[in-house]
Amino acid sequence: MRTDSLNIAEQAQREAAAFIREEYGPEYAPETFNQYTNSTKGAQEAHEAIRPTSVRRTPEAIARYLTRDQLRLYRLIWQRFVASQMTPAEYDTIRVDVLAGPAGASNGDRPYLFRASGSTLRFRGFLAVYADFVDDDTPLDEELDRVFPELVAMEPLDLLALLPEQHFTQPPPRYTEATLVKALEEYGIGRPSTYAPIMQTIQQRGYVELDGKRLVPTETGIIVNDLLVKYFPEIVDVGFTAEMEAELDEIASGEREWVPVVREFYEPFEHELQRAREDAPDIDLGNEEIGRSCPKCGGNLVLRWGRFGKFIGCANFPQCRYTEPWLEKIGVQCPVCGGDIVERKTRRGRTFYGCSNYPECEWTSWKRPLRTPCPVCEGLMVVKNKDWAQCLNCEEQVRLEVIEPESEGETT
Repeated sequence: MRTDSLNIAEQAQREAAAFIREEYGPEYAPETFNQYTNSTKGAQEAHEAIRPTSVRRTPEAIARYLTRDQLRLYRLIWQRFVASQMTPAEYDTIRVDVLAGPAGASNGDRPYLFRASGSTLRFRGFLAVYADFVDDDTPLDEELDRVFPELVAMEPLDLLALLPEQHFTQPPPRYTEATLVKALEEYGIGRPSTYAPIMQTIQQRGYVELDGKRLVPTETGIIVNDLLVKYFPEIVDVGFTAEMEAELDEIASGEREWVPVVREFYEPFEHELQRAREDAPDIDLGNEEIGRSCPKCGGNLVLRWGRFGKFIGCANFPQCRYTEPWLEKIGVQCPVCGGDIVERKTRRGRTFYGCSNYPECEWTSWKRPLRTPCPVCEGLMVVKNKDWAQCLNCEEQVRLEVIEPESEGETT
């Protein structure tokens, strides 16, 4: 599980080539095995790449033995492995330049140049198994599959319409967890075993929030980033972590002594840290009052951010250290005791739903409850998958599109 190697055993490659010829045709199997090298410095190459134990164990063949999430993960591994052993996709590309100007214009008038380009998929190759995505929902081959009519050089064209539209330069899309991991790999930051903790930490500490699939920085994250960039520019630089990991690898292999490496880092860092202590401003994030008094000292209770996310604390901290968990109500009542169902997280960051009267009521669910009751027995409906809802009482299933939209849940 820790490997980021791209090496494949020859036995597995031979089996994959035979499978590809049988299932897709000889033109989809290259004459020689595809070999890949890892461009990441310090990559752990001691093991094979993550792959199926046998290519003939297709996702469909073993689906009955797997859970939904296991099947999705296995299908991804299987498809990428098979695609990596197939021939490349082939495109016919074309660029069209159109010179246009007003009718009867003199030779001194400069014509307008319009340019369009596109690609038409000629041979699917590995795309027959695995299509990459340029965005969350647009397959790469569909994005590039722009078909032009048959054109001849110097062919006169007729103006059908002028569409005056103004386009502005768009910023790059925000990272998703997947694209952020890809960026970490490109910069040589971290290892496969550290990517999940990184995603978990930046969300638990309130630096970013998930908006759909996108990671959006919070006010806390923006302030922390600005302060780090200003007072620790060399450490925040994307090359710092990769360089430090390379030096630690050299220490581990005996090529360098650890004391000079640590001294080279720590002495300038100590001066930067002292300068930040003296010059950095005190930031007041404006802890939001929640409208209740502290049961210990009578002070106002406020919303705070801690190491494990949001929590409620006393405004008189550190004199008063009273705290309580932050509960996000979803607007649904507990089917056991009638209390409010709230959204919670496990220690590993996985979301689940439970009764706010815990520990007196121990009702919990991994699936998100819905406000609309079951149309058959009035029981509690939960989200089964992206298309269906299911009743926990009678197991009646209803399409999500007919469930009434949920409003914003209350928080306390």
